[in-house]
Amino acid sequence: MDRMLDYDRGKALDVRIIGTRDQGEYLSSDLTFLAREGTRRAASLLKPAGAGPFPAVLYVHWYEPQACDSNRTQFFEEACDMARTGVMSLLVETMWSDREWFLKRTQEDDLRISVEIVIELRRAMDLLLQQPDIDPSRFAYVGHDFGAMYGVVAGSVDPRPSCYVLMAGTPRFSDWFLYYPSLKGEAREQFMEKMKPLDPIERVGSLVPVPILFQFGKDDPHVPVDRGEAFSNAAISPETHWYDAGHGLNPVARSDRMAWLATKLNVQEG
Repeated sequence: MDRMLDYDRGKALDVRIIGTRDQGEYLSSDLTFLAREGTRRAASLLKPAGAGPFPAVLYVHWYEPQACDSNRTQFFEEACDMARTGVMSLLVETMWSDREWFLKRTQEDDLRISVEIVIELRRAMDLLLQQPDIDPSRFAYVGHDFGAMYGVVAGSVDPRPSCYVLMAGTPRFSDWFLYYPSLKGEAREQFMEKMKPLDPIERVGSLVPVPILFQFGKDDPHVPVDRGEAFSNAAISPETHWYDAGHGLNPVARSDRMAWLATKLNVQEG
């Protein structure tokens, strides 16, 4: 299975800058890159002013088709605040940036597209870590929902992130993919078994010895407490925070996340 998650690191990213805005304390660029053969993804890169080397964060958004930030803009304001403290960030488009992605996918394709997503995330890591003035030893992965789950899979075969923030992820892909279309009986069991090798709960224990922060909402209808606890308990010595919030978490979680990242990335105040 892990061989399926490999890719050609020598393949050019073919980055195309759409536009750059000088915000004084940082530069904000919109771009596209070759995420995999035949597929380009949009991204936003925020680079602090001044000289590096800068710590880095790869932000990967959630899937909530009713939310206006179910795309790479979800973490934009957070990334701006991080840039002001001297952190470079990349925010990427994903397959689930398409609001109808979940409805258009099929369970026959879920394993294949999951492999493609992981490769795209590894290519996004390449893009960020190839930037000038980056300190690759201070590189955080932050993901919400699918962003958290696929980040675990990517990290299980790619040791480059030095820490992770995993927000409201479920331990198994079948927790999501069996919402629609529904399966019963033997077909359901076969699907769960097919996806099991990629399930985050099977892989999160390999993200060592890097620090991991889990963030969950106590009132999350998609990630009930037992699922969240099972996921975090499978990791090695993580920090786990629960919030009075739903699947989208809340401003307290944002504040905690930024403070945790500042510590783990050794961000210097002032």
